[in-house]
Amino acid sequence: MTTTRGHGPLPHLLLVLTAATGVVDAVSILGLGRVFVANMTGNVVFVGFAIAGVPGFSLAASAAALLGFLVGSFLAGRAVGLAGGHRGRLLAGCAAAEVVLLAVALLLVSLSSGTPVLVGAAALLACAMGGQNAVVRALGVPDLTTTVLTMTLTGIAADVRGGDRAQAVRRLLAVLSMFGGAVVGALVVLHAALAWALLLALLLVLVVAVAAALAARGTAAWHHA
Repeated sequence: MTTTRGHGPLPHLLLVLTAATGVVDAVSILGLGRVFVANMTGNVVFVGFAIAGVPGFSLAASAAALLGFLVGSFLAGRAVGLAGGHRGRLLAGCAAAEVVLLAVALLLVSLSSGTPVLVGAAALLACAMGGQNAVVRALGVPDLTTTVLTMTLTGIAADVRGGDRAQAVRRLLAVLSMFGGAVVGALVVLHAALAWALLLALLLVLVVAVAAALAARGTAAWHHA
């Protein structure tokens, strides 16, 4: 399912990132004031709700997340060019940058729960997700966007007859990874603390960073697919 299409370990690592995204979304929506940091479609809608005066939606948090996502995407786009087309190093660098951003966000929410801190944490998390989105886009692994499942679910339903079985399994695994991350993240936020959920997301991304760095060593066909 994963090694016959020239992508090496990338599909496995991207599934871990997908699970981490589910955890991060649980943190942002449940703990940072109804704001998406990975799904900008939903976040743009939340900005509209906030401007319309709907209770419970923070314009500051949503706008900060939108700006952070754009900044992260921009910086990652520049990094794609600097990586020289080496997909292993690109993913390792992206995951390492995400670890730093998640660590700073974790430090912020551990020190205070005030509105400015939560807005700052939302911006940092969105920056991490924007960078992840841009890098995953450059990696070009089919059906594993790690942040958005709309087209994945569309593909599952639209190609149910006559579709590639391995492709269907990859799509289903992506959905289950996001679902699992969201469930676990929500449980941790509700029954433990916001910081613990952020720590879980950080550890998942750290695993990807280390694994990608190790896989990037030497020469392999998938490095420059």
